[in-house]
Amino acid sequence: MNRVNTKTIIKTRDMTKIGMLSVIGFILMYFQLPLSFVAPPFMKLDISDLPVLMGAFTMGPVFGIIIAALKNILALIFKGTMTAGVGELSNFIISSTFAFVASYIYRNHRTYKGAIIALTAGVISMTILAMASNYFVVFPLYGKVMPMDAIIAMGSAITPKITGLFTMMIYSVLPFNLIKGFTTSAVMMLVYKKISPLFKN
Repeated sequence: MNRVNTKTIIKTRDMTKIGMLSVIGFILMYFQLPLSFVAPPFMKLDISDLPVLMGAFTMGPVFGIIIAALKNILALIFKGTMTAGVGELSNFIISSTFAFVASYIYRNHRTYKGAIIALTAGVISMTILAMASNYFVVFPLYGKVMPMDAIIAMGSAITPKITGLFTMMIYSVLPFNLIKGFTTSAVMMLVYKKISPLFKN
């Protein structure tokens, strides 16, 4: 009976932590910064991946994916969407990849240097997948919401080097995700030691 009660308590605690981090991630999605020098208006910088990383690092990679999914579901329900859910899908893919890769590496290298390597690998993986998913899935779906020519024109307004979907990936999606990833990583390095004890199992 004690074992059953203990397992129930652990599950309840995990669910509470997941809920808290998901809500924090959702709230952080409201605090966005446009990067008009590199990205069109519908791509904005936020640090909502921070709670996702925190959950993945302290509880495990799978928990990070769950938190990434829940924060975007909350965004769809309470914030609404201007992209028919495409932006939220993109956020989930990128956020969960970042957290999964970084936390998986950190589990085996729990040092300051290991954290830097893990986060860097996470940013690189996130950026590569962001380019692939945006090229083959996300931007084509955006094209069903607004004309693709209009999307490319937004990119061309940033730099004349953007002339099509592929160059949009190279000159906009690539630098945007690197900036977002390393910004979130820097904040993570600053707050992890102070906040992580609250969420560790």
